Amino acid sequence: MPIFEYETHLPFHREDVFDWYSRPGALVRLHPPFAGRVLEEPSNGLQDGSESVLGMNLPSIFGTTLAGLADMAGSASSLPVRGYTKWRARHTDFVPGRGFADEMISGPAKSWRHDRSFEDDGTSMVLREKVTYELPLIDKLPAAVQKVAARQFEAELHRIFAFRERQSRDDLAFHQAHGRLASQQSLDSHHVPESAPVKVVAVSGASGLIGRQVCALLGGAGIEVRRMVRGSADSVHLQAGDIAWDPDAGTLDPESLRDVDAVIHLAGHPLASRFTEEHKKKVLDSRVDGTSLIATTLASLETEDPRSRVLISGSAIGYYGATPADRASRSTILTEDSPAGTDFLAEVCEKWEESTAPARNAGVRTAMVRTGIVQTPAGGALAQLLPLYTVGAGGPLGDKEWQSWISIDDIAALIVHLVLSPRAEGPVNGVGPEPVTAKQYSKTLASVMRRPSAIPVPAFGPKLVLGEQGAKEIVGADQQVSAVKAESLGYAFRHHTLKEALEHVLGS
Repeated sequence: MPIFEYETHLPFHREDVFDWYSRPGALVRLHPPFAGRVLEEPSNGLQDGSESVLGMNLPSIFGTTLAGLADMAGSASSLPVRGYTKWRARHTDFVPGRGFADEMISGPAKSWRHDRSFEDDGTSMVLREKVTYELPLIDKLPAAVQKVAARQFEAELHRIFAFRERQSRDDLAFHQAHGRLASQQSLDSHHVPESAPVKVVAVSGASGLIGRQVCALLGGAGIEVRRMVRGSADSVHLQAGDIAWDPDAGTLDPESLRDVDAVIHLAGHPLASRFTEEHKKKVLDSRVDGTSLIATTLASLETEDPRSRVLISGSAIGYYGATPADRASRSTILTEDSPAGTDFLAEVCEKWEESTAPARNAGVRTAMVRTGIVQTPAGGALAQLLPLYTVGAGGPLGDKEWQSWISIDDIAALIVHLVLSPRAEGPVNGVGPEPVTAKQYSKTLASVMRRPSAIPVPAFGPKLVLGEQGAKEIVGADQQVSAVKAESLGYAFRHHTLKEALEHVLGS
């Protein structure tokens, strides 16, 4: 049977790396967004018999694009459309601190076994991985075709494993910087950074695009995550540790947050839809009502039992207004001190942030993350552009308008960084340090995908989907937003340039 081997050298202790692999969220962090999604995390960590389920895309950018199209079709029609194949695996041969394996129970391959060996390498370690596999029906093909298929399959494996290597190194470095590695947790408290006391974090919007990665990063930091699930305790299925809440009804049991050190609030009605009055009301009410409920609950708890709780609440760079015409200030570069804009999304963001006031006034350390255009093929703007670029019909959505982007890994890590950084308060721009113009964005994406970018997107396209106002405030936005405050708070960006971000999330 064919064998694929890969070595990852990491500048960390073997025990720390193995422990990170053992923590909740590791599979979510390691599985590339271009390759599919994690449907079920391991049922019992790395222990023998633990099972997980992946949704695997077809290989190459075409598979990523097909999965994205299926997701969009499913969202638009509410039908169970999917562009991936389920892959169920079971862990075996678990040796604490040294290795484990997984075998495919069901999935697209004829057979699959993935062995991992964690070995010391001086002051660092090396992870040796070996995949023994058989592809379905390949033995019925001509020998020359078999070689081509095997070569393409192993190229896809290399693409996936290279992503995992980058992700492992970056996540472990992030946790080390915050004193969250297993070896650091066992040190005397005088040697552990001041962020270490955070032990329990509740997250709303935990199943969302950003929330899923935030929860996984928290798990990798050894922090207990409690997902806030919409609905009453009687109406929703709650897993161990879940918190039921209903922002529409204004219900949230304070006791469910009593021993929580921080709340990350990311929930809100999806923005990308036609800007009807009904949709706009849902967008505004969901953010204001949910934030107010959490903020007042935390305020009452902190007043009764002061313990330096933390609230990190979502917001967006829409706060500044979509275009210069929507701003009182004519400053080119937008900072956290810039005033709110005058359009609809600016009003939403301003009221959204104001809703955190009860918590802030009661002594809860509060920060609001003004998120830019998140880059991931798993959803959002990039996922919607991929089909056009994949078939060579991509092009710019504008010309000199500034687009302030951020990679999915940086926005998730920045949010966790704000939880763990005692100095982090007030608004913080969640954008990368090097914004680009619309034309630069198009050229960069086309270059990374090795496709042309000569066909401008017609203006009527976004208007058909979002309406004239939605198209102007989302697609036509012109916002050059500064990342200086995030950097001054000690956040080290993984992806400084758009090219770096796109190459990582697309596996190019």
